[in-house]
Amino acid sequence: MTALAGCGQGEAGPPNLVWYTNPDSGGQEEIAARCTEAAGGRYTISISVLPREASEQRQQLVRRLAANDSSIDLMSLDPPYIPELAQAGFLAPVPPDVAQRTTEGVVQSAVEGATWDDQLVTIPFWANTQLLWYKKSVAQAAGLDMSRPVTWDQLVEAATSQDTQIAAQGRRAESLVVWLNALIESAGGAVIAQTADRPEDIQLGLESPESQRATEVMREVATSGAVGPAFTTAGEDEGASSFESGAAAFMVNWPFVWPRATSGVEGGTLDQAVVDDYGWALYPQVDEGRPSAPPYGGINIGVGAFSNHTDLAYNAIECITSEENQAYYFTTNGNPASRLAVYEDPAVIEAFPMAPVIAQSLEQAAPRPQTPYYSEVSGSLQRIYHPPTAVAPGTTEPAAAELIRAVLSGEELL
Repeated sequence: MTALAGCGQGEAGPPNLVWYTNPDSGGQEEIAARCTEAAGGRYTISISVLPREASEQRQQLVRRLAANDSSIDLMSLDPPYIPELAQAGFLAPVPPDVAQRTTEGVVQSAVEGATWDDQLVTIPFWANTQLLWYKKSVAQAAGLDMSRPVTWDQLVEAATSQDTQIAAQGRRAESLVVWLNALIESAGGAVIAQTADRPEDIQLGLESPESQRATEVMREVATSGAVGPAFTTAGEDEGASSFESGAAAFMVNWPFVWPRATSGVEGGTLDQAVVDDYGWALYPQVDEGRPSAPPYGGINIGVGAFSNHTDLAYNAIECITSEENQAYYFTTNGNPASRLAVYEDPAVIEAFPMAPVIAQSLEQAAPRPQTPYYSEVSGSLQRIYHPPTAVAPGTTEPAAAELIRAVLSGEELL
């Protein structure tokens, strides 16, 4: 009876905040331990790891939040899915003072990715972007001046002249939408010209000269002969492997390729000379003279609307996203920071000598289309724009717009 009475008193000790995280190399768990210690007994933080695929992470969280699950205190969220959760009322409001402190000195693309309906609804944690990676020896032989921005046209010409390849993400997956969105934004357009709460009010920007120009570039790259034979099934990892092997001398990819390469040297699977030939630059331009809009990714942290400890959760977020913890996460897990000051940290620059270029890329980066219906928009684009070898300027864009409208209106299923 004593034991039963004890159980009836509620949970003993400080509140435990459950943080649902994307899989990583243990960095978020370590930060949770650090912030538990910093809390001084006010709360503890435990980790619950979500599935690896972002779409599966979204699915699990949405199902549980739709059931008013109070066990979800903190969530590591992929930016494209934030509007959906915010629109559904699944995110606890961000206190104004917390919003001010956690966005000070943060790259603009990360703030935009954490915002919906002109309100900050999540807190930027780490911010990701793609760079143009190149083999210095090949770029020099091709006569490319990599101290200046280069265009996709120039890359195709250089790769063709040097009998090498360009590694990009051509498979039917979210990575294809990342590439397409970056091309459209770099051309000065947008997949969604005007977002809205109701699907019928969304104004698409696909049927525009800018989107058509993006299709032209995608087709040029895909049919140039400067991509590998498995291009239409290649993702980020395949691109990194092609670049490491020397099959590709140019590649657009996330910064994970650098620690992957240096780890290969340490493990004896990659020669140091290969890594010494790595160069990096800003994402290619669509049109010369117009700054590129590189892809934006990363993770923001949201607080569950049904959490019993929202105040403590936001206190924990301020610790999690501190400059110190972002620098730790960058150097140990390879995930770039959202705070610009981190890119001046000597330890960060030592681990990632391309840190200044990453920071500049994040300042230029553009989020993917912000809409509560992102899954439908992305799925439609993947269907129409794959394979990229078959896209046709002037035809593909209206076909994609038509499918998106049909899906959003319930006339067609993906």
